[in-house]
Amino acid sequence: MKPARLPDTGREHRLFTSRIMAALAVGGLLVTILLGRLAYVQVWRHAHYAALARGNLMQPVPVVPPRGLILDRRGIVLADNYPAYNLTVEPHLVAHMHALLARVKALIGLSLRQRRAFFRRMRATDAFAHVVLRRDIASAQAAAIAVHLYALQGLQLIAQLRRDYPLDGLAADVVGYVAPQTAAEQAHETARDAAYPDSGQTGVEARYQRLLMGVPGYKDIEANARGRVVGVLKENPGRPGDNLYLTINAQMQAVAEQMLGQQPGAVVALNPRTGAVLALVSSPAFNPNPFVTGISGRRYKALLDDPGKPLDDRVLNGLYPPGSAIKPFYAYAALQTHWFHPRHLVLCRGTWHIPGNNHLFHDWLPWGMGRIGLRKALEESSDVYFYRLAYHMGIRRMARCLEDFGFGRPTGIDLPGESAGIVPTPQWIKTHDSPWYEGETIITGIGQGPLLVTPLQLVDALAALGHHGVRMRPNVVRAVQNPTTGHVRYLRPHAAAPIPQRRPGSRRLLLTDLTSVISGSLGTAHIMAHNLPYAVAGKTGTAQLWSTPWHGKYQGPKLHSDALFVATAPVPHPRIVVGVVLEHAGFGARSAVPTNIARALINMDLLGHVHVRNASPALVARYRRKRAQSMRRATLTADRLSAQRRPIG
Repeated sequence: MKPARLPDTGREHRLFTSRIMAALAVGGLLVTILLGRLAYVQVWRHAHYAALARGNLMQPVPVVPPRGLILDRRGIVLADNYPAYNLTVEPHLVAHMHALLARVKALIGLSLRQRRAFFRRMRATDAFAHVVLRRDIASAQAAAIAVHLYALQGLQLIAQLRRDYPLDGLAADVVGYVAPQTAAEQAHETARDAAYPDSGQTGVEARYQRLLMGVPGYKDIEANARGRVVGVLKENPGRPGDNLYLTINAQMQAVAEQMLGQQPGAVVALNPRTGAVLALVSSPAFNPNPFVTGISGRRYKALLDDPGKPLDDRVLNGLYPPGSAIKPFYAYAALQTHWFHPRHLVLCRGTWHIPGNNHLFHDWLPWGMGRIGLRKALEESSDVYFYRLAYHMGIRRMARCLEDFGFGRPTGIDLPGESAGIVPTPQWIKTHDSPWYEGETIITGIGQGPLLVTPLQLVDALAALGHHGVRMRPNVVRAVQNPTTGHVRYLRPHAAAPIPQRRPGSRRLLLTDLTSVISGSLGTAHIMAHNLPYAVAGKTGTAQLWSTPWHGKYQGPKLHSDALFVATAPVPHPRIVVGVVLEHAGFGARSAVPTNIARALINMDLLGHVHVRNASPALVARYRRKRAQSMRRATLTADRLSAQRRPIG
């Protein structure tokens, strides 16, 4: 039997030692690499990585400056700001979104509509952006959230200024409103606009968006690993938006709105010397405040379906046949010809026909008006007189004159979305397949047919007639104020090219003839003339509607026509022009409401600060008492308006 072989301990020892040495070498190499990398990061690249670390803690946050105020010409605030809280979420910091929303619902309430709107906004924005969950949170709800904010990761409570319209719907079509930015607006916004959650949608808010929103600032905040703000390192508040002082007289606006009530219609008053709009009313009105935080779909649909169409701006976009209110401008065109004489008498029998044609065109007065000249034709609004005038002038001359007065194109007012209207020029006629008949020229001569104008165009044209033929561009912003320095910059009025006058004195003659519409014993607006302490020139009109849908039904001949009235005073040097349109108010010469509204606004303007010539002190005192009564009857009392007043400069 062979003896057992002893293990080679020396060889095993050498193998073990070599393995240990290899492991130590690898470990040493790894330690060397680690120490080298540590030295590289901590020493050579210290500044770079320190900056990255600070970047993780420091975040730039935009600061939205206060939006500029909008005030009337006397400093009454029409658009203000108030402090509010928004609740936002950073989706990338939230692990369980539905659990977070459940906690918020338990604390302050969260409707299904708000949840759905939040998820729509979250899908449309970047995951690292702040997505609004609830807007305009009350102070008590904000306090409830603030107490539990430490446990609600990804949720932030942001304080900001919210737009407010303290006088509700007063001058809503002028001021406009702001609303949360839509997805389309966010897609096309600039870097400057990205800081603003709201944007102007209509009126001055939209037209002067750049001035009102100011320049955004920023602040560098220090945040912890959970995204909570622990401090502010640097802050630049930006520049607040400019304050805008309007040309609107809030008291005059309130009186006009109250007198219109819920009657669909429009009222506009302006100064013919500067183009300053003193009142601009579209009735029925609407309250812009619900739009600020995002109006509900049901409420918005109710506004759209309202038969009164409160969202339509009837002053800028309401297209009406002007009726007899257009006759003064055709008379002006005739006065520029060599064949027309204003005192030449024309026999008005109540009907008229084109020579060689048996079709009868009827006057509004069936038995006619006898032999009349231009003054009587304007006073009693003779259709037969202007049938003959249109026949002799032709559609080309008529259209050219209307274009000289600004019809057929926007007036250029500093408000968005103005309509141009329709003037049947030869170019317009060519674009229509149907031929133009001579009878259409005749009815266009009394403001019917395809001719469509806006109330603002009518007032602007009459203002040019009273202001030496110079059309001043209508404007609603009077001055811009820097809220930081208090400096006020007044905007200069702009004048268009003068209206051609080939016969000297024709404007003054026509304006004098138009005073007979009010002062004449048979004037169609004679109801306005009782003891007026100044001369007024004006013209009534009736836009005939026979088969227009109203409340979803066709009323046929039972539907009342629209009543129009334009007036300017005092003649011969006008300081105010007023236009009134009442839908479905009936025959313009018999409707007292338009003339009453015009008289109230003219009295408020003239008797407040203008000395009236050739009037007894007792008569002027009486009308000033009436002016004070009109102001007291306004829906907005003097005390409420005074509380909102912030004088200019």
